[in-house]
Amino acid sequence: MIRLLKRIASIPVELYRSRVLILRLSINDFKTRFAGSFFGIFWAFVQPVVTIMVFWFVFERGLRVGGAQVAGGIEVPFVLFLVSGIVPWFFFSEALNGGTSAMINYSYLVKKVVFQVSILPIVKVTAALYVHVFFIGFALVLFMLMGYFPGLYVLQVMYYSAGLFLLVLAFSYLTCSVVIFFKDLKEIINIVLQVGIWMTPILWPLEEMAARTANPSFWIFIFNLNPVYYVVSGYRNSLISQIGFWERPALSLYFWGFVAVVGIIGMLTFKRLRVHFADVL
Repeated sequence: MIRLLKRIASIPVELYRSRVLILRLSINDFKTRFAGSFFGIFWAFVQPVVTIMVFWFVFERGLRVGGAQVAGGIEVPFVLFLVSGIVPWFFFSEALNGGTSAMINYSYLVKKVVFQVSILPIVKVTAALYVHVFFIGFALVLFMLMGYFPGLYVLQVMYYSAGLFLLVLAFSYLTCSVVIFFKDLKEIINIVLQVGIWMTPILWPLEEMAARTANPSFWIFIFNLNPVYYVVSGYRNSLISQIGFWERPALSLYFWGFVAVVGIIGMLTFKRLRVHFADVL
């Protein structure tokens, strides 16, 4: 047990010792992603904004969805419902894709004997965090422009962002280790993310849809098993419903337990396969 605990703790220790290098590499990764393009990092913000506009036009203008109901029975314009849910999803999607490809993208560093390859997944996830911070600010400005002024509960966004960061990091250590030996995993993840935006749910209110079924509580329970939905609903609770995370103790306990289990599995898998990374790449 002691040996197992040491193996698990070794990666967090390496990350802490390399925290300055992680910050520098993440900034460099963010800048170089669009190096050579005319508008540079501007493209990192354009695609999410265009996606939001397309969904808003299709649902609110095309399908005439005037508003959506969130927890507490509060109804808000659909664009606010959409933005509060899709902002964390953008981060999860981009960070998971980046974290999964970390070893492949930085293969030249993986082959260096003295380099701590354990920092590469968190470099990719941190690089995605910069865009996420911008879109949190974008969401707050949009809410205020439409007359919805978030209260002190908005500070919970930092808690949910931290939870999402650790969740995607846990997944990344597992996926970046496996994808080296099973290249099809990246395509599988892309398909899961395409389906996930509909099944989380982000684009439709769970409470309203569940109420139309024969057993609403069952479907709410099933969708709550998705840890990303804990964060998505948490953003909406912070920005709209004014519900604290401490008011959902069972879901909070489940979420952090899920993160811990996936994190342990991911780090142990990473430790076991790390010695073969350079040979395969």
